[in-house]
Amino acid sequence: MLKKLLVANRGEIAVRVIRAAKDLGIKTVAVHSAADATSLHVLLADEAVNIGPPAAKKSYLNIDAIIEAAKSTGCDSIHPGYGFLAENATFSDAVTAAGLVFVGPSGDAIRLMGDKVSARSAAAAAGVPVVPGSTGRVEGIEAARHILIDTGFPVMIKAAAGGGGRGIRIANNLAEFEQAFPQAEAEALAAFGDGGLYMEKVIGKARHIEVQVLADGKHAIHCYERECSLQRRRQKVWEEAPSRALSEELREELCGSAVALAKAVGYSGAGTVEYLYDDEANRFYFIEMNTRIQVEHPVTEAITGIDLVSEMLRIAGGEPLRIRQKDVSVRGHAIEVRINAEDPSKDFAPFPGTVGDLRLPGGPGVRFDSMLYPGYQVPPFYDSLLAKLIVHGETREAAITRLVRALGELKIDGMKTTKPLFLALAADPSVQAGDVHTRWLEGWLNDNAAKLAD
Repeated sequence: MLKKLLVANRGEIAVRVIRAAKDLGIKTVAVHSAADATSLHVLLADEAVNIGPPAAKKSYLNIDAIIEAAKSTGCDSIHPGYGFLAENATFSDAVTAAGLVFVGPSGDAIRLMGDKVSARSAAAAAGVPVVPGSTGRVEGIEAARHILIDTGFPVMIKAAAGGGGRGIRIANNLAEFEQAFPQAEAEALAAFGDGGLYMEKVIGKARHIEVQVLADGKHAIHCYERECSLQRRRQKVWEEAPSRALSEELREELCGSAVALAKAVGYSGAGTVEYLYDDEANRFYFIEMNTRIQVEHPVTEAITGIDLVSEMLRIAGGEPLRIRQKDVSVRGHAIEVRINAEDPSKDFAPFPGTVGDLRLPGGPGVRFDSMLYPGYQVPPFYDSLLAKLIVHGETREAAITRLVRALGELKIDGMKTTKPLFLALAADPSVQAGDVHTRWLEGWLNDNAAKLAD
């Protein structure tokens, strides 16, 4: 078992990892920027190290500073959380080269699955269906035009090294395509330092469904699926588990394909295999694998009772995977909504500030993962995520009812948040019926802006 863990992140995920480590008797070290000196993860850790100024590039993305902090405090391991360096193969390699344990997959696995083209190839080789499109990186716009013969329109142009919904363009006709392709190349190069592109057919009214896997490099299991179809600008806002769209037969096939892929690439740790599901054709297609813990992992924990972060730490500490597939089952339904410091009535403009009166929801089936406390100054330098509200009920309908109750209890004075969005969504008939897709929310927002004023 690991003895002392450095958490190379901030905010609610750093708090989540620190708590899991302490539950296992592991000492913890928090790293922080100058802007986060009073953040909750710093206050909860056994030790804390300032690794630089507020800019993430000079602190949370500073590999040398993080590894030096781990060495100077006697850590034997580093957990990257999500975002920042979590899917950075160079960071994983550097941690290992420093004689420390990286809580996650190897640099080679991150490299393989982080490149969207090689990930598609690995998925296809493992027998996992992939969205029709280019078989590899597209070498220039002339080659791209030939691929259009197979994909047709609309087509999605995507950054090979992309993630988080960035580096994507959709073209509905040839004129849009001719304009979008060079734009996508420039954006990919600027965002990821890699201008490589690939192309995929756009699946109309697709659902976004992902499968949680756990693996130890030899064995792998799935912890069933989550649906994340409610998205704004390709960023998830509402996640739930399980998906109401799948039959039991299709669920078994989908989850089995995720396990096959994890085994094929020798995966170790917690990971998520993401798919598009075509409701009309009743087919699913692999799109990518996230080689880290996900923001929405608590909904899987709620329906399975498995502490995914603790299992990551156990596996990283050398324990073989201790959970067998036959021991994993689904109980009830869970929903997570992301409470961001944003004003939804003003196109989700960031709204950092100081937390005033704070009232957190509680009671049966309610979990609130956050970094908040009264008087905390939310810095303007990072992602606007403040907290995640997770509810669990016997049925999906019961979970939505509980979500409304918990949102009613939640009070965060001092700033605007996305709470009004979720109250409005929970009251919408299409959401209540689960009749949504990945582009549904954008249309709904255009028609319901007046409902989002707090």
